[in-house]
Amino acid sequence: MLISYMLAIILLMVISHTVEYALRSVVWLASQAGQPQTVQQIAEAMHVPSNYLAKVMNSLKRTGLVEARRGLGGGYVLTQAGDKLTVLDVVNTIDPIERITGCPLGLTPHGVNLCPLHRRLDEAIGLIEEAFRKTKIADLVAEAAETGLLCGAKGKLPDKRGGEA
Repeated sequence: MLISYMLAIILLMVISHTVEYALRSVVWLASQAGQPQTVQQIAEAMHVPSNYLAKVMNSLKRTGLVEARRGLGGGYVLTQAGDKLTVLDVVNTIDPIERITGCPLGLTPHGVNLCPLHRRLDEAIGLIEEAFRKTKIADLVAEAAETGLLCGAKGKLPDKRGGEA
């Protein structure tokens, strides 16, 4: 019970709005089968403020997760397939997960040894990190196509056969 509660608290600490918007955008792009999407299209589909999303997409572009295509029919596309990209890849690109490697309070008697509380917190962070590492973006898209649920997405999601769900 304590670990479940701690995981929930740590997840809130780990996932900023920026990271969540980046994840939602990457999942949306992966669901669009390589069709370029403008910031406005992504923002509308994912219920994300477009001004803020433009900054998030620029960050994703700078780190190489997405590329921007210019011109008519242009927009953002992923630079790699969703089955090669994990949630952890996206999270660490925007706001890397930090493990607790020493006493956060700087208490010299602790040195690199963590007290029981901080050791448990770090273990919980490790569990979240591992779950993110194991979750492929393509898995989220496939699950969304089966359930029809993708963060309240407006518009149609392609089904597994490439049609619309």
